[in-house]
Amino acid sequence: MIRRSIEESIRNALASKKAVTIMGARQVGKSTLTETLFSGEENVLFLNGDEADVRAILKDATSTRLRAIFGKATTVIIDEAQKIEDIGNVLKLITDQMKDIRLVATGSSAFSLAQEVNESLSGRKREFKLFPLSFKELVDDTNLLDQTRLLRQRLLYGNYPEVVTSPGEERVVLKELMDSYLYKDILNIKGIAKQDKLELLLRALAFQIGSQVSYSEIASLIRIDSKTVEKYIDILEKCYIIFRLPSFARNLRNELKFDKKIYFWDMGIRNAIIGNFSPIELRDHKEVGHMWENWLMAERMKKLEYDRSFAGKYFWRTTGKKEIDLIEEEDGKITAYEFKWNPEEKAPCPKAFAEAYPEASFKIINPSNVDTFLLD
Repeated sequence: MIRRSIEESIRNALASKKAVTIMGARQVGKSTLTETLFSGEENVLFLNGDEADVRAILKDATSTRLRAIFGKATTVIIDEAQKIEDIGNVLKLITDQMKDIRLVATGSSAFSLAQEVNESLSGRKREFKLFPLSFKELVDDTNLLDQTRLLRQRLLYGNYPEVVTSPGEERVVLKELMDSYLYKDILNIKGIAKQDKLELLLRALAFQIGSQVSYSEIASLIRIDSKTVEKYIDILEKCYIIFRLPSFARNLRNELKFDKKIYFWDMGIRNAIIGNFSPIELRDHKEVGHMWENWLMAERMKKLEYDRSFAGKYFWRTTGKKEIDLIEEEDGKITAYEFKWNPEEKAPCPKAFAEAYPEASFKIINPSNVDTFLLD
């Protein structure tokens, strides 16, 4: 069993009498994590929001009825909690009226659950995010040498737990993930009126990783209005399929100030969307660079989230097309990162950036030093 980075933090939160919410895409290991956390313990009740009878029994429940439902349970785990109507009120009743109950709620969509929980459990809960397996988690489970050797594999098939633990079956597992999660769950979310357009949007985004995204250009390409494009991108982000990176601008008039880049949380999902698992060696050099950038960016976001970092994350580019892949700003310190797949490829810090931000540090990240970026 691969140990997840947030296990200890969750244990500490529960020990301090906080309710815990765990958010993340389907199949990233939320259920496995909760089972691991409470393995061997007695009086643990698992409720699955995917099951109709669970949704029915919790609907309009009072604290008295909840006591009857829970019985002798001292720990209650509600999986896929966003499927349960008025889940915020249910969780509030548990935390307010049943202080002897340890409560964990998981969800794969940040829409209703995050909003309801934030309103209902303000100050009484700890929220955690869980992603596909991180580079650090895999290194801790095996070793650095093995995981460095597997970088090409990760760029093609990603880091979903079942993908990682099913060598030789990666494409089959990814197809099942696509069919059951992307095309079943997400495409059926209320508010998505044009499912065929969402599929086209996913493909357009998958082909544009590493590039600035224009909502109006995508809207023109797939023939819908730009507001719908933005709405669907917001849905995909809240379902942990993609994430957005804003631009960094402080000093220069020609810095891009309002552009965004979009990345996928998992490269296996990205490659499955475009139907391309051809080896890295057979791909265009520029595309490999974008794949490496996306994978590194997602891994860094996981690390910062698990470390509970307050760092701001951005990309930097000027109208003259001088750019830096990642800018992090924390406690007044600016660090710039440029990603290169080829360890021999040089990338000097752009002169305009160095002059505008002389206090910033600049680092190149490639496969030979990826451990300094993702493990330290």
